[in-house]
Amino acid sequence: MAKEEVLSFEGMIDEILPDGRFRVELENGHRLIAYTAGRMRRFRIRSVVGDAVRVEMTPYDLTKGRIVYRDRGPGGPGAPNKRR
Repeated sequence: MAKEEVLSFEGMIDEILPDGRFRVELENGHRLIAYTAGRMRRFRIRSVVGDAVRVEMTPYDLTKGRIVYRDRGPGGPGAPNKRR
């Protein structure tokens, strides 16, 4: 069991900031600064503006979070080609 409970929210990346950070707007309209989790960095999962992401936050600081999952949108790997 974890030392402290984390809050998990769905959101969308608004802006890419320096130093590997992102500005994320959650579904409820709250904006926060998030960084990519170590496993995403390890497997070189890239995030761009407009990606839907899952963010984990601690209940003590609701202005910062960690991106733990990026949803594959249309046109990602495994999507059908539109060429003829």
